[in-house]
Amino acid sequence: MAKTPSNSKKNLRAHYSGARKADPRPITGKETPAELLAHAFSAYVGRQERTAFELMRRSMEVDASIFLTLSGAMTPAGLHQSCIIPLIEKGIISALTTTGANLYHDAHRIIGHAIREVNPNAGDLQYRLARIIRIYDLGFWEEALLDTDRLFSALLRRPEFQRKMTTPEFHYLLGKNIAAIEKQLGVKQPSLLSTCYKHAVPIFVGAVQDGSIFLNAVKLKRMLGAEFKFEIDINDDVYWMSAIQHYCRHHFNKKLAIWILGGGVPKNYTLQGEPLLDQILGVPTDGFDIDVQFCVDPVDNGALSSCPAGEGHTWGKVSIEAVEAGSMYVHTDVTAVFPWLTHALLSDSKMKRKPRRLMDVMQEAVSFLDADVKKRHKSLLKTIDWSPDEQKPDPEEHETYVR
Repeated sequence: MAKTPSNSKKNLRAHYSGARKADPRPITGKETPAELLAHAFSAYVGRQERTAFELMRRSMEVDASIFLTLSGAMTPAGLHQSCIIPLIEKGIISALTTTGANLYHDAHRIIGHAIREVNPNAGDLQYRLARIIRIYDLGFWEEALLDTDRLFSALLRRPEFQRKMTTPEFHYLLGKNIAAIEKQLGVKQPSLLSTCYKHAVPIFVGAVQDGSIFLNAVKLKRMLGAEFKFEIDINDDVYWMSAIQHYCRHHFNKKLAIWILGGGVPKNYTLQGEPLLDQILGVPTDGFDIDVQFCVDPVDNGALSSCPAGEGHTWGKVSIEAVEAGSMYVHTDVTAVFPWLTHALLSDSKMKRKPRRLMDVMQEAVSFLDADVKKRHKSLLKTIDWSPDEQKPDPEEHETYVR
């Protein structure tokens, strides 16, 4: 029997009655961060922020392996020192995908160069004359770049770098060397590279050739020729991302969460691990269970940086669970809210755990995925050949696009 309008109205009202009640309360200054988020952030971007915090907490409560992605100039802004390093030290972040620039600019402070606040409207012609490099309202001497280039050029010439490797291997070696330099120089605040090395957090960089660390590799290759054997294995790099996600899915507590700061290549490079498993390799997977993103981009222009979880689900990147109740896109600048949410999370003493130390099990993870791929070898052979003779396009199907 079809529902009558009165029954539909009754059901709709019952559903509404079960919705969370906006519960604003006077702020006294005595609230915990979690209490303030629960009662003073009931609507609009504030509600997005509160929901993101709740999903960050849930990531920990279900003991998910948390993949953090980092784009934009976040280390010059200090977000690694204020937020990311503390989250790594508490065992919260399991793996990191970032831009090469964030790792490069982090090194300025290690070798004694300050990053200072500047007036973004003072005039770039004048800044260039003074040899001051500007990142919106931050600035540093051009010498910071030149000295950092010397540092990475010297490191890349060391024997342990003279081979083909993935970006997690590369950044693990860099972190090991940088940790020794920090100790020698008496650096009080460790870098992101050395912290990830210490806690065996893999660092992926999906477009390593788009950062200044790699520009120094280009210089060394031209200068030293065959003597310089450093090379990034992009094939294994992509495979390792899927392997470590597959390993986490079948070990630990079997849940995956992704926290996206910004968007860009780091976002997609991490999320594409799931389609590689399911679509390309034929290894069943569900996608990330929790998806939290902080980004200023609009979601309606087709850009990947801002695509919502539902769109990602159509590609197999996030799970049904994420789309229905485990996703939040916070339309805001990362630097405006993430320090506050990190404070709220870490103010709870339960928000810590033993680090996953995924670099220690990376080879085991690769072997684990290799075994699953090997089982599908026969069926995968059918996917690597193609002939135009197999294609029988329907003229009507293409009528709209073909004149």
